[in-house]
Amino acid sequence: MDFGHDKTQESGFEGRRTVILALLLFAMLSLVIKAVYLQVVDKHFLQKRARQQYSDIVSVPAYRGQIKDRQGEALAISTPIQAVILKPNKVEDWGKVKEIADLLGVSTKKIQAIQRHSANKSFIYLKRQVNPDLAEKIRLMNEAGIGFEKALKRFYPAGEVAGHLVGFTNVDDVGLEGIERAYDAILKGQPGKKKVIKDGKGHIINDLEIIREPIAGQDLTLSIDNRIQYLAYRELKKAVIENQAAAAALVVLDAKTGEVLAAVNQPAFNPNNRQRLNAKYYRNRAIIDVFEPGSTVKPFVMLAALDGGYVGVDEKIETHGFYRVKRRLVRDTHNYKTLDLTGVLKKSSNVAISKIALRMPAEFLWNTYQRLGFGVSAGVGFPGEARGRLPDFQGWGKFEQATLSFGYGLSVSVLQLARAYTALADDGVLHSVSLLPRKKDDQAERVFSIENTRRVRRMLEAVVEKGGTATRARVPGYRVAGKTGTVKKSEGRKGYSKHNYFAVFVGMAPASNPRYVIAVMVDDPSAGDYYGGLVAAPVFSKVMAGVLRVYGVSPDREESMPVLLMKNETE
Repeated sequence: MDFGHDKTQESGFEGRRTVILALLLFAMLSLVIKAVYLQVVDKHFLQKRARQQYSDIVSVPAYRGQIKDRQGEALAISTPIQAVILKPNKVEDWGKVKEIADLLGVSTKKIQAIQRHSANKSFIYLKRQVNPDLAEKIRLMNEAGIGFEKALKRFYPAGEVAGHLVGFTNVDDVGLEGIERAYDAILKGQPGKKKVIKDGKGHIINDLEIIREPIAGQDLTLSIDNRIQYLAYRELKKAVIENQAAAAALVVLDAKTGEVLAAVNQPAFNPNNRQRLNAKYYRNRAIIDVFEPGSTVKPFVMLAALDGGYVGVDEKIETHGFYRVKRRLVRDTHNYKTLDLTGVLKKSSNVAISKIALRMPAEFLWNTYQRLGFGVSAGVGFPGEARGRLPDFQGWGKFEQATLSFGYGLSVSVLQLARAYTALADDGVLHSVSLLPRKKDDQAERVFSIENTRRVRRMLEAVVEKGGTATRARVPGYRVAGKTGTVKKSEGRKGYSKHNYFAVFVGMAPASNPRYVIAVMVDDPSAGDYYGGLVAAPVFSKVMAGVLRVYGVSPDREESMPVLLMKNETE
């Protein structure tokens, strides 16, 4: 046997194994040495690589639902923007940060304060809402301490025309005022989440995966018609300027459905520009503020008396210019002598309506006002909407009952007053009011008889004709019915002002079958005229003419009568 050959072969195999093991040991030793070198000697290399690239989970903003008018025109939309973030612990050049702050309108003092006290903070919003062009300009300045975050900004295409109604959101897209606040729960979306790769400066360089998709908020369509809203805004603003008034409000209602077609206010504000914004500018006076309605409630007293049998259809009322109630006097501006029922409303006699009201039990008159919605919220769901004031009848004296018959001692909003007039417009049926579109009012309620409502509505047409208090409320080609109010402003314990007034007009057209109701209130006109027929009625005329034209309502008057106005016409 050849044993020498076996020993030689075995020796060669052992040699190769030794070499392989040596190579493996060398490789392992090299890796250990490299790891020690990187982690101990040159540890900054790994730290630099970690800073250069890392994964993160970020929020994906969800679009807030649009607010639209009844024609589908946008009143509020969300647009993509950028939030600029300052990371003080990563700032390389504070001089460059100050330049960026200047571009954003952030004060140097604020940056200096951050530099002194916030160096260890990792995240501060420098500005929450920045347009994309400016954000890109800042990005190109390449400052490590500046980062960006995608966001959405609310934009209001109608601006101040619908500002009071639509309201606005804050920088976190939460509704703060108006419809934005009232319907925040359905308008706001649900943010999503995604995993991304960021560079060392915090910029997203790649999307890895969507963890949760964002859910957009629901769109909301209002009953508002932006065409009517703009028309009403324009005419009301013009009236405030011409009459040097402190404020004004106007509401347009569909007399058949109770839908709010327009609700405008002065002074106005632009929700797209809220710098130095004051609550007195964005308060929706038409829905929130209250005032004493004055003579505009007289038609309801007349109608209640007719329905209750407290006055005859053909009855005549003696006025004499004044009426003594206990130890106090109710006065008219003129001695109208003897008036029929139409004349009572046409001349707006406080004496005559007081005599009629005092024939009723106090509870009967109170119940009439209460059924019309006075003293309770109109129920449109608008934040802060007014309840108004209707004192309990058990506390009325005879004089209080008399003054309540011509609109003193109670308070209403413009919306509440317009709503009450739907009962006159729709043959005794009072409608609820809605800021959302609807074809039918399921909450409508009959409060007066058909026959007497039509009778009183014909009386209100006389108010707009020659010799009435509201000839300037006429609309060429259409029959108009309405009532003026010139209301002395309360000064609390001092009583009523002799120089400050609310000028009011509420009317409907076409009077043969009213389709629309408009209520106008002008607060403290100071240019000379202050009567409702001279200040508020012309606004009604122009807006109503536009409403009838926009909706193509056929004229119900064969030829328009000339508009004649006597300067001594009062109510």
